[in-house]
Amino acid sequence: MEDFSPMASTRSFPTRGALRRPRFSPVDIVVFAAIAVVLFGILRLAHAMNSSSATAHVAVISTRPGELPYYALRSLLRMFIAFFLSVAFTFVYATAAARSRRARVVLIPVLDILQSVPVLGFLAITITFFIALFPGSELGLECASIFAIFTSMAWNMTFSMYHSLVTQPEELDEAARMFRLTKWERFWRLDVPSSMIGLVWNGMMSFGGGWFFLAASEAISVGDKHYTLPGIGSYVQAAVDKGDMGEVGIAIVVMVIMVVGVNVLFWRPLVAYSEKFRVETSEAAEQPKSHVLSLLRQSRVPGYIARPLRPVARGLDRATRPFGLAEYPLRTPRRKRTAGDVVFAGATGAVILWGIYRGAVYFDHTAGYGQFTRCLGLGFLTFLRVAVVVLVSTVVWVPVGAKIGMSPRLSRYAQPVVQVLASFPAILLFPFAIVIFLDLGISLDYGGVLLMALGAQWYILFNVIAGASAIPTELREMAEEFRFPWKQKWRELILPGIFPYYVTGGITAAGGAWNASIVAEIATYGRHHLAASGLGSYIAQATTRGDFADVLTGIIVMSFYVVVVNRLLWRPLYHLAETRYSL
Repeated sequence: MEDFSPMASTRSFPTRGALRRPRFSPVDIVVFAAIAVVLFGILRLAHAMNSSSATAHVAVISTRPGELPYYALRSLLRMFIAFFLSVAFTFVYATAAARSRRARVVLIPVLDILQSVPVLGFLAITITFFIALFPGSELGLECASIFAIFTSMAWNMTFSMYHSLVTQPEELDEAARMFRLTKWERFWRLDVPSSMIGLVWNGMMSFGGGWFFLAASEAISVGDKHYTLPGIGSYVQAAVDKGDMGEVGIAIVVMVIMVVGVNVLFWRPLVAYSEKFRVETSEAAEQPKSHVLSLLRQSRVPGYIARPLRPVARGLDRATRPFGLAEYPLRTPRRKRTAGDVVFAGATGAVILWGIYRGAVYFDHTAGYGQFTRCLGLGFLTFLRVAVVVLVSTVVWVPVGAKIGMSPRLSRYAQPVVQVLASFPAILLFPFAIVIFLDLGISLDYGGVLLMALGAQWYILFNVIAGASAIPTELREMAEEFRFPWKQKWRELILPGIFPYYVTGGITAAGGAWNASIVAEIATYGRHHLAASGLGSYIAQATTRGDFADVLTGIIVMSFYVVVVNRLLWRPLYHLAETRYSL
């Protein structure tokens, strides 16, 4: 006879163990402690950045090696603030340019101009404003320095995301329409994920570009005014002025340690994480790995942090629905489109004509128009150097970048090396290069090409790596299965796959070379001063004199060269990439 007593019945759920809260594991403790240390360091450094004193803008830079860790952390905080501002700018600017036909007509040429304006040009214009914004505080100069670093990062990332959006596969666009995503949902669920691989690699390159101009943004000379901030860039500048190669070497060691640390703790986890956004039907045999990312995935701390933010995300989803759905019209009535174009062209033309008029009046009362003729000649010399840099970088780095990007195993070992080389501020090598140039009797007219290449060549390498790594695994496997000869593999798989990314790399490398000419065409080491004939040295010398009219003349001519080359060369290549070589 069966026993139906309560003691014999099946135990009900939940069990006692299910009600227990999971305790913090050792991994959680490590992650929590790391986050606490980072937050504490940011708060301490932020307090130092807002210090107030009568000499807030002329910090005394000690070249004692014991000061380097503090200086390095100050510089690193500026870099990350500028980087996150660049990401926010990229999201807004690239999306507006890609999604609005009329906005694209204005925003892309403006972006061409912005990337051609040298860092010193931005500093000469903005530093007085930022200092006046925070009188008696170091925060104004900090803002000017961060803004200068931002201008060396943002344009490359914006071009990368813009390229990803305009070459987005049609089936993804159709899916967004079919699921009736709002514009906000489409941006976070489609646009950002589809741009992630290129954005991460170009973010690494932009971070390296920020290091390149760190000294110029921390030790600023405009006219008879000199501003300094505690940082590794100003430390190097002080060591170079003393002519102490030993102190420069110590700074290089600290810089390498910092770059490797940022790569291990920040960039490698991002590269490994971005692989989840790859669009393909088969998974690669080898995936990029990161011990830091594995540690975060094992920890429950990120989940605890994200939990309070989920209601905010749901609230934003609801709040952005009135802005409409992502299914912008495929076709607009011709009459309506023409009328809108006429109004937009009229308003834009009026603004341009007003700017030209105000510029003409200004130059008529200051530098005169004769300086433009001289600057056009100097600009042609710098243009020749830029062309050599881009051409040589293409020949050298396209095969190397394609090899690294096509092999996840090789990428795992090569990425840290490439990241160190790209993120390492080449300006630290300038004193050694100047010594070599002086010993060998090499003029800076020719040696400047090498100095420009140290900062600009990596744009091409990083974009090619991103393009090769984004080639779908099934296409790679097909090429291996059919045993394509290496010529056919390059012609039919690799070159079409990397071409859109190379165009982005080429246009940003050219812009980076123009910008690098400011520090590469004029160099100082101790009592030795070298200068090359070119537009970069012209702008640098005008900035040192505090001659704003000459600085503006040089910036206008440099922007003219960049825009013309982009219109005649890079834009047609962009169109070819969008229409023929997008996957």
